[in-house]
Amino acid sequence: MAETSFKQARDAFEKFLGGAQAAAGSIEERGESMRAGAKDISTKALSFAETNVQASLDYAQSLIHAKDLSEIMRLHGEYVQAQMKALAEQASEMGQTVSRAAMEATRPKH
Repeated sequence: MAETSFKQARDAFEKFLGGAQAAAGSIEERGESMRAGAKDISTKALSFAETNVQASLDYAQSLIHAKDLSEIMRLHGEYVQAQMKALAEQASEMGQTVSRAAMEATRPKH
């Protein structure tokens, strides 16, 4: 039953991701005036979301196969540490991307 629920969650995520990517592509096609910085920000945000959801799904799957409470606690600790590190790195990278986009947007056009 847990495996079935996990598969359904993974399938739902993959459908969501496909829809989000299609919507992002649609926005890019319609919005010729979209700035490269905004496109880069949205691409990074989508990539980060995909990475974080995938990590959560992997964590959930590892919990399904845990043998005892001590293994669950170990897996949880590893997951929390990895996610905190990933989120800090993502925040730093997004901050740099937003700064670059802001500088590009305020740069005079020739």
